[in-house]
Amino acid sequence: MLNSESLNNVLENKVISRQDIIEIYQNAIEDYTELFSAAQNLRKKFKNETVTFSKKAFFNIVNLCKDTCSYCTYKAEPKEEKLSLMSKQQILELLQLAKKYRCVEALFVTGEQPEQKYPEARDWLKKNGFKSTAEYLIHSSELALELGLFPHTNAGNLNFEEMKELKKTNVSMGIMLENVSERLTEKGMPHYLAASKRPKARLEVLENSGKLGIPMTTGILVGIGETIEEVIDSILAIKQLHQKYGNIQEVILQNFQPKPDTIMKNAPSADENYFKTIVALSRIIMPEMNIQIPPNLSPKSYQSFLSVGINDWGGISPLTPDFVNPEFAWPELDKVDENSKNAGFELKCRFPIYPEFFSFVSKELREKISVIENEEGLVKEEYWR
Repeated sequence: MLNSESLNNVLENKVISRQDIIEIYQNAIEDYTELFSAAQNLRKKFKNETVTFSKKAFFNIVNLCKDTCSYCTYKAEPKEEKLSLMSKQQILELLQLAKKYRCVEALFVTGEQPEQKYPEARDWLKKNGFKSTAEYLIHSSELALELGLFPHTNAGNLNFEEMKELKKTNVSMGIMLENVSERLTEKGMPHYLAASKRPKARLEVLENSGKLGIPMTTGILVGIGETIEEVIDSILAIKQLHQKYGNIQEVILQNFQPKPDTIMKNAPSADENYFKTIVALSRIIMPEMNIQIPPNLSPKSYQSFLSVGINDWGGISPLTPDFVNPEFAWPELDKVDENSKNAGFELKCRFPIYPEFFSFVSKELREKISVIENEEGLVKEEYWR
């Protein structure tokens, strides 16, 4: 038995309070052994010795964005070299290439409602025959499905109707909650100039995804000046939504890394021990959840996170960069496989939707999945190796 009554309660499937979680964190500052051990036990209980990933191609469809976050290097201005306005032909060509590389997921990413701010975005949409970014995403998703790839869209604060339409072609969707703290939206804070990052706006998108029954990936950003209470409240907000709708399929824990061309360029990256403690705490708060960290953001140590409760590496691309974190290359899949094995885990490829969420998608999408699905609901090895 562990010394901590709260941790024993978690292991015995009993409910723990917010205050219990804060105390678990405070004890872990002194000695994290028990917390890490409990997180590992829970992951083993619910996820066995498997670690999953999704083999993807990253479609940087449009990176004009009406928001400005202090740490974001993804957003481009119209005259910048990194501006991306993908044409229908470019999308088709990348889809075909992704198929050759045996990718399973087509990750469609855009800036936040770019047509609301930029005439360049409106002209680009018009040229391609669309009125909105959401319409373009629907077209791109249909194209991906025709070619045998599974769409996962991450396009910021889409409204209810847009999400309802995208559900027809997307096996899952994503939006980072980042943090529920209103304080982080105040002047001088990371989300001050990002209206879409207001907690109320993000929570509404997640609430709508629940009402629509969309398998949803969300998560928090760690190390942007938040307090531990704000972290805990953010994870609890995700947990409450999942308890209400049952549609949160995965929680991403992303460690902040400063970018050279941003306001927060001189801020330190998230401390690794602090980050590991947050990862373990997330497993304690949501014992059965799929929890991932991006391996490219912890290039020297990602495999060590397998001992603090994660069970997924997220999307890894053999073909396209991580346009959100361009300075961090994806690790080679063979290396991820080897590192996972050395840590005692078997690497397996999943769809952008986890098997336990298959019941959320339409009969048509389910049939497409079944073509390359093995008995575990994961991707047959011959389709991704």
